[in-house]
Amino acid sequence: MVMILLIDKPKGWTSFDVVAKVRGILHEKKVGHAGTLDPNATGLLIVATGADTKKIGELTKNTTKTYEAEIVLGKISSTDDVDGELTQFAQQIVEPQEQEVKQILKNFEGEQMQMPPKYSAIRVNGKKAYELARQGGDVKLEPRKVTIYSIKLQDYKYPVLKITCEVSAGTYIRSIARDLGEKLKTGAYLNELRRTQIGQYSAQKAISLQELQQMQTKEQLPH
Repeated sequence: MVMILLIDKPKGWTSFDVVAKVRGILHEKKVGHAGTLDPNATGLLIVATGADTKKIGELTKNTTKTYEAEIVLGKISSTDDVDGELTQFAQQIVEPQEQEVKQILKNFEGEQMQMPPKYSAIRVNGKKAYELARQGGDVKLEPRKVTIYSIKLQDYKYPVLKITCEVSAGTYIRSIARDLGEKLKTGAYLNELRRTQIGQYSAQKAISLQELQQMQTKEQLPH
């Protein structure tokens, strides 16, 4: 029997960590996930148990995803997010006005070619890009076609801005942060990220790993 679980991934956990934890809680060997989240990110992770876990990726293959993101201006990161090596973008930076930020964000909407972060799981010559990057290798990635359906500024007080965005599968929010910093001439990196929606699935209906453990203990999960 295949069971779909909506898990609210905690910060600091890899998607594989979550799968391993679910496997232990449910005593189920076949567990998989769809739509990887970086360790620093939180929010909706779709996990499935049962014989067809290899096909779970089809659940999110052509779906949109919605994120809440916090971006910091003024510095750049080797990984395009807070986990990388941070360096000052320039000695003197003109702080962008809110209207300028809104206008540039608006220009991000639509279909486009996006350059993925070099610290990503994209395979290059059989190896993951982040593995090559960590080894100091030359990582050459090709831009990918993505669609940003909407991107809105929720809060802004330099150097921190918060956005919500709905994007196509395969879109990197880290790349949006990096590219936004380039367009604003301030540099930028992704500080926090939360996924709130994958297609029809919402983080509002997701449960924590602790709640999953409690449900299993009380035998409240479907069999």
